[in-house]
Amino acid sequence: MALADRLLHAWYAGHPALVLLRPLEALYRRVVRGKRERFLAGQGDIYRAPVPVLVVGNITVGGTGKTPLILFLIEHCRQRGLRVGVVSRGYGATAPQLPWRVRADQPAEQAGDEPLLIVQRTGVPLMIDPDRSQAVRALLDAEPLDLILCDDGMQHYRLARDLELVLIDAARGLGNRRCLPAGPLREPVERLDEVDAVLYNGALSDRDDGFAFTLAPTALVNLRSGERRGLEHFAPGQALHAVAGIGNPQRFFNTLQGLGWQPVPHAFADHAAYNAQALSFTPSLPLVMTEKDAVKCRAFAADDWWYLAVDALPSPAFVAWLDAQLARLLPGPRQP
Repeated sequence: MALADRLLHAWYAGHPALVLLRPLEALYRRVVRGKRERFLAGQGDIYRAPVPVLVVGNITVGGTGKTPLILFLIEHCRQRGLRVGVVSRGYGATAPQLPWRVRADQPAEQAGDEPLLIVQRTGVPLMIDPDRSQAVRALLDAEPLDLILCDDGMQHYRLARDLELVLIDAARGLGNRRCLPAGPLREPVERLDEVDAVLYNGALSDRDDGFAFTLAPTALVNLRSGERRGLEHFAPGQALHAVAGIGNPQRFFNTLQGLGWQPVPHAFADHAAYNAQALSFTPSLPLVMTEKDAVKCRAFAADDWWYLAVDALPSPAFVAWLDAQLARLLPGPRQP
C-alpha cells in the first residue's frame, strides 16, 4: 500500500501514531486561518467578478462527487435560461499557456481529465488556471455569461464568491476531524458553519446540517464506439475488471457490486495516467471504468472497455433552495 493510501486509511480508520503530527497540524491551522481572516477582511488581491460565482468544493482530501454535481448544476441552470461557464484548476494538465480554454477534442494530458469530461459531456465554456480569478477574467472576456461555476476552489481566496457548496462523503464523513497532515481536513471543521450549503454524497435523506444527493448509474458507454447500452447489458453475476483512478475508488467498486456484477477491483491514484499495458489484466474479462478515467483511455481502448455514466441526483429540498438562491442572485426573466 502506497504511503498516501496508508495515510488516508489512518485518517479515516484512526491510528495512534497520528498524534505525532499534531505540531504540524497546529502550524497548518494557523496558516489556513490567517488566509481566511485576510479574505474576510478584504485584504490582498481579491477579484470579484461582475457575475455571480458559485464555488463547489470540499474541506476534505479525496473525492466527494464534485464533477457529477457540477454537471447537474450546468444542466439545471441552462434549463432556467442561464448562460453558464466553468473554471477549474485543471489538476495535472500541461496546457500550452494559462489561462487555457478547454475544448472537447483536446488530449486529457493537456486539458486535465475532469475539465475534459465536463466539456465533452456538456460543451460548456470552461477555462483552466490554478489562479481561478485569472480563469474567470479570461472566460468572461471570451463569452457572455450569467453565472460562473468554480470547480473546487474553496480555499482559493483570491476569488470572491457568492455561494459556497461543500460536498462530504456521507459514508466516510470527516474522518478524525483533524486538519492536514494529522487528518483529512483542508480547513477546520468550523468552516462548515460559514458555507451556504452542505451536501452529503450517498445520504438517503436530508440531514439537519445539510442536503442529500446520490450518484445514479444511467448507462454503459463503449470507449471505442461511443455506443450506449442499458445497465442490463451485463447479466447479474457478470465478472469484470473495474478501474478507478478517483479520490475514493471503493465507492465506484461498491456501485458495480450494487448493480449485481462481480468487479475485480483495480484502484489507481487520483488523476492517474494510463496506457494499454497498465490496463492489461488477466483473466480476460470486460473492463468497466469511471467516465473520468475513460477520457484518458479512448486512444488505446479494447472493444470490450466501457465506462459507467452516472448522474447526480440532489434532494428536492436542495433543488428548491438552489432555485431560490438563483432568483436572489439573478433576478428578472431569462431567455433560454
